[in-house]
Amino acid sequence: MTKAAPDPRAVREASLDELARLGLPLPPPTFPLVWELGDTVELRPVAELEARAAVLHVVVARCFGMPTEAAMSWLLASHLVELVTPPEWQFVIGAKGDHRSFVLHHDAVFALAYLLGLGRHLDPTVPPDDHLMAQMPDLPAGETFGRWRSRSLVAVRDAAEAAVLLDLYYCLDWAFQEAEQAGRPLPGEVDSNAIGQRRWALEWAVIFHGPYHDNPPEWEEVDLSV
Repeated sequence: MTKAAPDPRAVREASLDELARLGLPLPPPTFPLVWELGDTVELRPVAELEARAAVLHVVVARCFGMPTEAAMSWLLASHLVELVTPPEWQFVIGAKGDHRSFVLHHDAVFALAYLLGLGRHLDPTVPPDDHLMAQMPDLPAGETFGRWRSRSLVAVRDAAEAAVLLDLYYCLDWAFQEAEQAGRPLPGEVDSNAIGQRRWALEWAVIFHGPYHDNPPEWEEVDLSV
């Protein structure tokens, strides 16, 4: 459901307060806002959020030894093949690509699970907990996408809440990279790679409408360079 986005400047002040609380560097005053006053916001449809989380879950499983045939069979049986991006497909069928970058998708799953109401927090100082795996499809047991959707108690987060979280992670992404480059200590067990993955998921999932927003990007089109 589309709704009015919160005041972006008030949200940014709260994000900066959180960075200061964590002892992280603050972005410059020219650091852009994610949206403008008067914009509206919504989340992608639940089915899209679930499908993207499930596909990434399979990709991560391949990193940890799920056989190629098993991964392909699961995606086919779950009717998700068409939602696998070309880089993901190359990795699933032939382990081609940066193995480490695909492992990091676990944090993107963490963020998507939070938006679906399956995760209890998205604390930037701690890694995903064991609870997350129990909330995702049981791949070793052959649980299909449809059966997983039937048993998961999805309670999608409010779009305005998700927008606030996106602004925070937008700022955190910059701050963590700055801290690492300067050799400054980080506030917890999470590094900039994990923060970037969570931001990736939020940037993809949260859709803004307004005069300065383009059409929502596909997964591989999300721009994390700014």
